[in-house]
Amino acid sequence: MSVPPGTVHPMTTEQRRLSPGDPAPGFTLPDSEGNEVSLADFRGRSVVVYFYPAAGTPGCTKQACDFRDNLAELEGAGYQVLGVSPDKPEKLATFVQTEQLTFPLLSDPDKTVLTEWGAFGEKKNYGRVVQGVIRSTFVVDPEGNIAKALYNVRATGHVAKLLRDLDIAG
Repeated sequence: MSVPPGTVHPMTTEQRRLSPGDPAPGFTLPDSEGNEVSLADFRGRSVVVYFYPAAGTPGCTKQACDFRDNLAELEGAGYQVLGVSPDKPEKLATFVQTEQLTFPLLSDPDKTVLTEWGAFGEKKNYGRVVQGVIRSTFVVDPEGNIAKALYNVRATGHVAKLLRDLDIAG
């Protein structure tokens, strides 16, 4: 199979993974209301960026509601929360309204940001290897570097573990 120069071979299993100390890849994405939100907007603050597969599904709803329910503790400790999925802004708006979410959800339908952060690629789903969103959470420090990179996190219990890891009383 011939692959044009500068592209990743579709059969390549190696995918980008971020590590603590790496610069966080910048992005500007539309939120649930269509407003552009950039990671650079939060320079000088710590940011929790989490990537999830699909708004409104049981696991993603549980995770989003856990962030919502612990947002006061996170914000009190100086953290801004941003959720990113491949959903379009309209679907995110419904999710925000239905679940009364109080932090920005960002739309990455072409999966460019997901891929740059290592949150899209091969994963195991019910024993099969498939391409998809890898549920991941990152903590970006005020200087714009990755402080924590957590891949393949569980939807349930993840926010409580993150609060413990960040030494925030939950």
